[in-house]
Formats: sequence, C-alpha cells, structure tokens
Amino acid sequence: MIGLKEKITLYGFNNLTKTLSFNIYDVCYAKSEQEKLDYIAYIDEEYNSDRLTKILCEVSDMIGAHVLNISKQDYDPQGASVTILIAEEARAAIQSRKDSVVGHLDKSHMTVHTYPEFHPDNDVSTFRVDIEVSTCGKISPLSALDYLIGCFDSDIINADYRIRGFTRDVSGKKYYKDHDINSIQNFIKNETLAKYDAIDVNVYQSNIFHTKMLIKEIDLANYLFHTDPADLPSQERMDIKNQLYREMTEIYYGTNLY
Repeated sequence: MIGLKEKITLYGFNNLTKTLSFNIYDVCYAKSEQEKLDYIAYIDEEYNSDRLTKILCEVSDMIGAHVLNISKQDYDPQGASVTILIAEEARAAIQSRKDSVVGHLDKSHMTVHTYPEFHPDNDVSTFRVDIEVSTCGKISPLSALDYLIGCFDSDIINADYRIRGFTRDVSGKKYYKDHDINSIQNFIKNETLAKYDAIDVNVYQSNIFHTKMLIKEIDLANYLFHTDPADLPSQERMDIKNQLYREMTEIYYGTNLY
C-alpha cells in the first residue's frame, strides 16, 4: 500500500482539491415480509446518524483534519445523513486567520447518506451507503479508504478519486497532484483486496481514478436474515445464492443483465 508523503516545498497555499466518493452496497436475503421489515429496521438502527457521525469523526482523525461543524439527520421511515465541515487547522487557528475560512469551508467536507430498501419482486434486500470526503491542501482522504470499507458490510464498492486544481513549488513550477497514485487499489490493504474482484477505469491525464469491487465468496451465513443455512435444502441454498449473485452482478456492472 502506497503511503502519502509530503515531498514538495510549496509557494503559498496548496490549492489542490482531492475528492473521494463511493457507493457501498450490502445485499441480504430476507424471504418473508416480516424478515424484510426486520432487516430494514436493523440496518436503520445499526447505521443511524450517531454511528455515522462517529465513523466520520474517526476518518477526520485518520486524515489529519479538524472538525469544524457537524450536521446530522435520521429520516422517517428509514435512512440517515451526516455532513461534517473539516479543515487542516484547528478552529482556533482558523478563527485567527479569517482569510482562510472560506477556502476551507467550501472545499473540505465529509458526507454520508444511507438508503435501506428491498426488492419488490424477489427476496433480496439492498443497503446502499453514499460517502464523499473532499479535502483541500495537503491532506488526502485516501488514507481512510480501507477503514471506511471495513465499517460497512461491503459486497459491492464503486469508488472514484479525483484531484483538481494545481499548486506551485517555490520556483513557480505547477504540480497537478502532490502524491503518487496510479490506482485507488494502492490505498487498500492487501487482505481487504483479497476478498474482492476489482477492476480500474482510470483517466490518468485528468487525475481521475475509478475502481469497482465485487465480493468473491458468498457465504450464506452472512446473507440470510433470521435463517440458518443448514436448515435449508441444498437446492434452495443454491437458488438463494443465484438470486444474490444476480443482484450483486447487476449493481457491479451498472446494468440490468437478467
């Protein structure tokens, strides 16, 4: 895994903006209407706005940012959102330098939104999480990527990372990125990557990086809600796996295949 290292002596402010945004999907099999409702209720409680806030605050610590403001909301009937404004400097330092506030507030933030739902025509339920971490200056959200993947039961991950703007060194030379990257996968631990099939679609000349990840193994014990796989006939277990695989594959490729 490549680390983020400060190597360039800059002239003035580092105005590079780095944005990491991704969708995480957790897929579950819930056969009865009650099981579906119970699954949605479980997800809604497990990932409420308080829990999501703790996750984002941990991310802030990991990337070396300081929390300026937190806004959170739980929705009826389900779902939650959290938005956190962050900066490289602590609040006291920012308040003493008013010319820095606007630059930080409009470029450095973290957001997370959850969308629990179930399929109307089959027994598969899907929990989607949208996350965005946007930073300015020398801090980068990539160092928290592996942690965020581990915070959720991630079956499918669609991740985007983009660097915008430029900064200068003391001689005036422009830099359009301040750290090495050729794939988002460089910043995910090997033991995490081993669990997924992953492909990249990158536009290197524009500093745009995209990675799609799909879980390799479907262990029914992790996907059945209130049901023990051992209690099911082998054919039913196979049918359930096929339903889960179809749902995951369509989400992964972003198209209706079946």
